Amino acid sequence: MARTTSRPPEDLAEKIIDIDVSEEMRGSFLEYAYSVIYQRALPDARDGMKPVQRRILYQMNEMGLRHDRGHVKCARVVGDVMGRLHPHGDTAIYDALVRLSQPFAMRVPLVDGHGNFGSLGGDDAPAAMRYTEARLDRAAEQLVASIDENVVDFRPNYDGQETEPEVLPAAFPNLLVNGASGIAVGMATNMAPHNLGEVVAAARHLIAHPEATLEELTEFVPGPDLPTGGTIVGLDGIRDAYRSGRGTFKTRATVSIEKVSARRTGLVVTELPYSVGPEKVISRIKELVQSKKLQGISDLKDLTDRTQGLRLVIELKNGFNPEAVLEELYRLTPMEESFGINNVALVDGQPQTLGLRELLEVYVNHRLDVVRRRSEFRRAKRQERLHLVDGLLVALLDIDRVISLIREAEDTAAARESLMGAYDLSEIQARYILETPLRRLTRFDRMELETERDKLNKEVDALTAVLESDKKLRRLVSKEMGDVAKEFATPRRTQLRESDGVARSAVIPLEMADQPCHVLMGVHGAIGRSKGPSVPRVYEGLRTRHDAVHVSVPTTSRSAVGLVTDLGRMIRVPVVELPELPDEGGDSPPLASGLDVSEFVQLDGDERVVSVVSMDASGPGFALGTRGGVVKRVSPDYPPNKDDFEVVALKDDDRVVGVTQLSTGEEDLAFITSEAQLLRFSASAVRPQGRPAGGVAGVRLSEGARVLWFGAVPSPQDSVVVTVSGSSGALEGTQAGSAKVTPFEAYPVKGRATGGVRCHRYLKGEDTLLFGWIGRSPARAARADGKPVRLPDPIDRRDGSGDALPRAIVTVGSGQTDSGITVPGAKA
Repeated sequence: MARTTSRPPEDLAEKIIDIDVSEEMRGSFLEYAYSVIYQRALPDARDGMKPVQRRILYQMNEMGLRHDRGHVKCARVVGDVMGRLHPHGDTAIYDALVRLSQPFAMRVPLVDGHGNFGSLGGDDAPAAMRYTEARLDRAAEQLVASIDENVVDFRPNYDGQETEPEVLPAAFPNLLVNGASGIAVGMATNMAPHNLGEVVAAARHLIAHPEATLEELTEFVPGPDLPTGGTIVGLDGIRDAYRSGRGTFKTRATVSIEKVSARRTGLVVTELPYSVGPEKVISRIKELVQSKKLQGISDLKDLTDRTQGLRLVIELKNGFNPEAVLEELYRLTPMEESFGINNVALVDGQPQTLGLRELLEVYVNHRLDVVRRRSEFRRAKRQERLHLVDGLLVALLDIDRVISLIREAEDTAAARESLMGAYDLSEIQARYILETPLRRLTRFDRMELETERDKLNKEVDALTAVLESDKKLRRLVSKEMGDVAKEFATPRRTQLRESDGVARSAVIPLEMADQPCHVLMGVHGAIGRSKGPSVPRVYEGLRTRHDAVHVSVPTTSRSAVGLVTDLGRMIRVPVVELPELPDEGGDSPPLASGLDVSEFVQLDGDERVVSVVSMDASGPGFALGTRGGVVKRVSPDYPPNKDDFEVVALKDDDRVVGVTQLSTGEEDLAFITSEAQLLRFSASAVRPQGRPAGGVAGVRLSEGARVLWFGAVPSPQDSVVVTVSGSSGALEGTQAGSAKVTPFEAYPVKGRATGGVRCHRYLKGEDTLLFGWIGRSPARAARADGKPVRLPDPIDRRDGSGDALPRAIVTVGSGQTDSGITVPGAKA
């Protein structure tokens, strides 16, 4: 079957109209720009709301989602807003709803959210609207309060079937308090949040003093108060913004310098700049560290949780100044950000750039208008009610005749006319009397009506006084603002700093200077470094957890020291990694803040650290003595690429008992043995050996004897020998024994590998030497808890017997502060 076509009728024929493309583009663009500026991007200067935000709060109020009601699904709120008021995508509505609930975005949140509403900086996206729930926050109810009392104008919605408010009543200056941001066509706005209490105080001052200057207002509002806290550095840009509406300021993270571990200092970040999230900071720091543009950082941890809030721990390498590293972080990472203020808002439908005074003035005028219209509405309502009450009271005064007139009337209209004619009532009053049930015409109800009439008269008079007096109106508005501030104001979170501190980073070097110091090790293994070249003293009355100083090594903070163990190992430890000890002259003992050597070295089984030596390759090295009587001078040819190496090859079960740093190589070396023998010989008699060597014979020992002490004596004429004897059957460290102090010069020099001379005579019941020490006079002893033990006066008899000790001692040192070793009771 053939298809037939027919031509359209004449009135449907195609019509082509020639238009100018440039004119069409111009007109279409202007319509689009107008829509974006007025319907999307810019807030109203009166309530600080964009249309979508205003519609969300208004619709939630209409839905009854108050703070004391239950939460509802956000999808329901979005659906109602989109269907009734906002003919745009649900994503835009939900994004605006989410922002209104975020405490890190809003200084005073307006929506009480339940669920995942995202995280700081957008690192964590909010959950879908079908999962989250919301209701109005208490503060938001202040923005929509009295909206049903004809306080603002309403306009038709997009389809003309509903009405929506042109502006909210806004009981507090929301635009300044919560700020705003938006990009329109050809213009943008970016307003910083402020403290509610400060802004309200400035607004109240402006109400009381309409001619107030900007300088007076800035005394109340010194600067923005960001939801995330932080520090604003440099206030000149803020002053420019308050004056002209445009300005820039810098915000910095809040950072404290803390001990983050036993060996490390760190920077702890608890507040970040506005709109900056931790993930952004972390990724930037990692990028800079990997590219070696940022030095001094060893680890980075994000310990943020719901309990303690934001907490980023930036662990620093030892030897770097925390203040200098922090300045680099401010310079290179988002831990310091700029905020550009651009106070553009709609005033009477026109976008304007406003300063602080203009913003407050627009809001105050809006609030005056709201309260005036509310007062007019309330007065009219009370006057209407008073009119009805007056009519009903007239009827109650002559109730019998009123009832008679009603009964005699043919219908309601006739009754109404009779009442109006008999008592000079209005039609509204007559209708109200006819509608009033008889049970309301008792004597008690009459008393209630008279009370209500008096109350209504007072309220009408009060409202009339407010409307007729501009002073009273302003006073009322100011009082209501003060009540809101009292309920919702919180302390300032953001600190303000006049200077940005840029000059400080030029003074502080990134790495610590190589300064002289001493490394101290205690009897029980505590170790640390002094702050300066002087040796900290040990004071009497130390607490039990503090060590007495056992050895002190002069070095520099950028050098390394070697920890020598009794198994003949040396472990290299950078001095800068050791904890810094208190200054000399303080009340704290020098090793109070030290750490155990196990924090720095990995020891095997019962291995222990014997001493600390300098690793200066230019010196004569050090000497060590073993329990079996072996002596060795170690050459300072330490391997540069090893941190753990052997310095002596020990035989069988031999152990290192003493290590001494040599300064010239000509010092006297000495052994003290358990059989009360002392051997003194010159260090030059011992040839320096390489690290793999096992040493040479130092002192000859009898069967069962062992070396108690080995060391160098750089100044024999000023040195003394301390020996303590006791019983070999007692447990080590439990008996006090008897002690003897003898001048070192009393002992002659003997040849290496000999047995030496007797240094102590036993008392009855004693058969061994428990302790030995040689050092500069005066000698000071300490017990295990660090407290001093008094030693007997020196005697010249090298083989004499000792005096009984009150307590067992664990260490002896020199009382001279320049000896490098100090112990309890040291005197200046």
